Amino acid sequence: MDKKKFSCHKISEGVAEAEAIISKDDIMFYLIEPETGKIIEPAHDIEGKSMAKKTLIFPSGKGSSVVQADGLYQLNQRGNAPKAMIIQYPETVLVSSAIIMEIPMVDKVDPEFYEVVKDGDLVRVDADNGIVEILN
Repeated sequence: MDKKKFSCHKISEGVAEAEAIISKDDIMFYLIEPETGKIIEPAHDIEGKSMAKKTLIFPSGKGSSVVQADGLYQLNQRGNAPKAMIIQYPETVLVSSAIIMEIPMVDKVDPEFYEVVKDGDLVRVDADNGIVEILN
C-alpha cells in the first residue's frame, strides 16, 4: 500500500507514529489495565486487546470526568498510554487530559481515512501540521 495522507484538525499538539488500534465503541479509560493497556470492559469492541503505545482510533470517551482523566493518567504514568489519539467526537475531559499529558490528539479526519485504515496499520499523526498518514 502506498502512503496515504489525510487532513485533520489538531486538538493536542505533537507528532507520533505507531500501530493503529481501532475501536468502534467509546472508550472508558478506567476500564483499561494500567499495567498492560489492555481493555477489560466486558463486551467492548476491543476487549482483551492492548492500546498501549498505539495510535488509538475511537469515537469518543465515556464515563465521568474523574474516571476518564484518572484512567488515562494511570496509563500514562506506567508508559502505557496511547502514543496518539484520533477521535471522532472529542469531549472536554479527554481533550484537556491529552493536552496535559502531551498525547497528540486530532479529530475531523478526512472521512476516507476511516474507510481505508485497518488494525495494525502504521499510522503517523502529525497534529502540528494537521496530517494523518498511513505509512504501510
